[in-house]
Amino acid sequence: MNQLLDEIQRSIKTSVLDNSVGVAFSGGVDSTLVAKLLHDAGYDIQLLTIGFHDSHDINFAKEVNEFLKFKHNILEIEPESFQETSEKIHDIIKTDNLSWNENSIAFYYVSKLAKNLGISTVITANGIDELFCGYNSYREAISISENEVQKMMDLKLKNEKEMMIAVNNVSSEFGVTIVQPLLTDSFIDFAKTIPISKKIHGADDLLRKHVIRELAIECNVPKISAYKQKKALQYGTQIHKSLLKSRKTS
Repeated sequence: MNQLLDEIQRSIKTSVLDNSVGVAFSGGVDSTLVAKLLHDAGYDIQLLTIGFHDSHDINFAKEVNEFLKFKHNILEIEPESFQETSEKIHDIIKTDNLSWNENSIAFYYVSKLAKNLGISTVITANGIDELFCGYNSYREAISISENEVQKMMDLKLKNEKEMMIAVNNVSSEFGVTIVQPLLTDSFIDFAKTIPISKKIHGADDLLRKHVIRELAIECNVPKISAYKQKKALQYGTQIHKSLLKSRKTS
């Protein structure tokens, strides 16, 4: 556990070069742990939460920050301009991949919020779900073999790294850089040495990411966050639902 904490802290220190940064924040265990470690390391952080009015991520992020009491900023997505924005993002990243479009739209709004606050660097927890079996699809993989989990992990990491390049193409419009400390090669190499049994317990494991959740508790992350089941960014913000609706309309 201590080594995992040391490696995350090292990745943060080598990746996050600005002292004042934003943190893409949903209230989930990943973003809350990263925010807590940045704060404890002396960074001046501001939490950045986006979503449609009354969306899960906005409500839950507020609830978690009642414990943290960090500076918290929220941008509510305007339904009237969403379709125009989503079409603009599609033109920038030039792919029909639904997940890439949804994530790029989300970070467009995060970057817009950051710029409004004078923040040029936004930190994300991307990489934890890939490296620590956060996704539901890992349950199917573990039912086959640990080797299948490793193969899925490699594919998801490749996709995530490529997607974050697209995300930064979008955020660059606002002069904002999205930084992922937990997608560095050195952290990936370390995380792969952690036994899969510490990440997922089997095909019926709905929680997953166990070693991350244990670390979060040790680092005084609120329990409601540490034990929260994963809700992907595009669902928690209602971007997935709204994008499908706008495409059907158009």
